[in-house]
Amino acid sequence: MQENTLIHKINLFKEKRLIDCPEDSSILKATLDSGIDHTHACGGQGKCSTCRISIREGIENCNPRNEAEQKIADLLNFPPEIRLACQSTIKGDISIRRIVSDKLDMDIITEEFSRDSGIALGSQQELTIVFTDIINYTSFAEKFPPYDIVHVLNRYYRIMNTIIQENNGIISDVAGDGILSVFGIDKKSSNSVLDAINAIRIMNEKLELFNVYLEKNFNTKFGIRAGVHYGNVIVGPFDTGAMKKIAVIGDNVNYASRIEAANKEFDTHLLLSEEAYQKAKKDYPSYNSFDTTLKGKSGKYTLYEIV
Repeated sequence: MQENTLIHKINLFKEKRLIDCPEDSSILKATLDSGIDHTHACGGQGKCSTCRISIREGIENCNPRNEAEQKIADLLNFPPEIRLACQSTIKGDISIRRIVSDKLDMDIITEEFSRDSGIALGSQQELTIVFTDIINYTSFAEKFPPYDIVHVLNRYYRIMNTIIQENNGIISDVAGDGILSVFGIDKKSSNSVLDAINAIRIMNEKLELFNVYLEKNFNTKFGIRAGVHYGNVIVGPFDTGAMKKIAVIGDNVNYASRIEAANKEFDTHLLLSEEAYQKAKKDYPSYNSFDTTLKGKSGKYTLYEIV
């Protein structure tokens, strides 16, 4: 290190330490030189993401990503504040949090990285979030034994999952008669809201055939209520070892759930948020609108029923 090399400070959030970082040094080298056991599985070559950090403060003092870091960032959809410590240099003081800090972290990150997926490590994306539930499910569940209920739900899920996938969506979660699906993760379509609306339309068409089966075997019929919203969510894998799924997290997921529930208040079957309708209004210019409050959210919201 030359005598005139500038020295900046790195505040380590987890370790509650302030360390020196020469301007010509990577963040990883600075932490290792300070005795921090900073995980770096590829040896600091920018070929994995185990050394990645979250910039809590001072992101403007980080130099732009180099080619190696940008390649990993593009592959894993890193937001601006997530950086590779082995490749990042700084021009001022920053505060960071190491993301991989122990063996369990290491095992998880290694497995996720091996999937070679743009969402393997979690990312924030603008997606279409859809909640659907079954009309008349409660009365059906009260009349029949658990075996019949599970069998009917599995049949329903299988039919609906095919439709959702064929329209560029995935099922993120199911709970009882409810399905949480998201559209737009694979970026195959230019308008994920239209994909979602089309999927819901086909779901209702297939439900007519499903109802023939239900009437014949259980003397009942189902309907579908759906709520559609478009907004930012955090997307990533949820993996307990025994259960794996693509999870979507954030307030916009709750918002979509509240929109779906509002169908009961307005005796509707499909409602869209303002954000979702703006993406669909060219194709569906006719609508009914409803101003309402939503449980767990402040203020009033305008919901749209396309006609």
